[in-house]
Amino acid sequence: MNWKAKAVLHKNTPRIAVYFEKNAEFIRQIKTFENALWSSSERYWHLPDTEENRLSFKIPLSETFTFTPSQERIENITAFKNYLTSKRYSSNTIATYCDALKSFLTFFNTKSIDQITNEDVILYNNNYILKNKLSSSYQNQIVNAIKLFFKTVEGKTIEIEKIHRPKREKKLPNVLSKEEIKLILNAHDNIKHKSMLSLLYSCGLRRSELLNLKLTDIDSKRNIITVRQAKGKKDRIVPLSNKILEILRIYYLECKPVFWLFEGQHKKEQYSEQSLQSVFKQAIKKANITKPATLHWLRHSYATHLLENGTDLRYIQELLGHKSSKTTEIYTHVSTKSIQLIKSPFDDL
Repeated sequence: MNWKAKAVLHKNTPRIAVYFEKNAEFIRQIKTFENALWSSSERYWHLPDTEENRLSFKIPLSETFTFTPSQERIENITAFKNYLTSKRYSSNTIATYCDALKSFLTFFNTKSIDQITNEDVILYNNNYILKNKLSSSYQNQIVNAIKLFFKTVEGKTIEIEKIHRPKREKKLPNVLSKEEIKLILNAHDNIKHKSMLSLLYSCGLRRSELLNLKLTDIDSKRNIITVRQAKGKKDRIVPLSNKILEILRIYYLECKPVFWLFEGQHKKEQYSEQSLQSVFKQAIKKANITKPATLHWLRHSYATHLLENGTDLRYIQELLGHKSSKTTEIYTHVSTKSIQLIKSPFDDL
């Protein structure tokens, strides 16, 4: 049976459209899906855009509804992107905000910009974000993008205060033990791979900070690394231990990088984020660690281990490049040093 399916926006509601030649058996099967409906105008069956239905019809979870933005919308998004670029927002923020705005404006593709109101934001929130169970962080990004777009590009105020924002999720950072960290860092024989993972942990770097390091950022005489224009467009320095310096010297003599500290297959080519992710996944597998660890766990582990070694929170804040001390204080909730000193009353029974 030949059929095809895609994500669509049907009457301002995300749905999955299924196209196939008329077939009684297939119609019977598709009717078994909850809320499956036939559209006589569009000539397709459609059902709720859920993760389960996407898996059933082999639609990637990342695929958005296929609704082509109008020329006006394209111009709106371009103007917004130009504004963010001129204000020197980071490339990640520009991409995130523009994608969020595109999703919102496409949802109201047939409605004039000057007619969009707070009620439309609420409608989008209920009929797209909540219905598709998208994350609260994505919901906040949408609200931030909409607010900034209407304030700076359209000169119109959307009263964001009247829009319900989700409560910020209070999740604890994931931390690996020192023994697990040692297994991961020793998993690779390849000196480049070993150096990258070791530097991530030993300096508490974000992956983008590691990949953006240049040879000139390493000061072996002062035993420091300068992390330039990191998150928030701030420079900071982090200490370079003698142990990691020795590893880096061996790496340099063997690989002879020219410009970036860690280069790709070709000289002066920056090492890719995807390759770094692959290096970490391989190390996790070799170390027989079954936890769903990510690269960022190395940074969380570095901060927690510093705290457990008695390092003052103010110094940890500076080393991590946190703007607020409240961000750093979360590591006090995962440090086990003080917790392990507490004696359970169960032991006295």
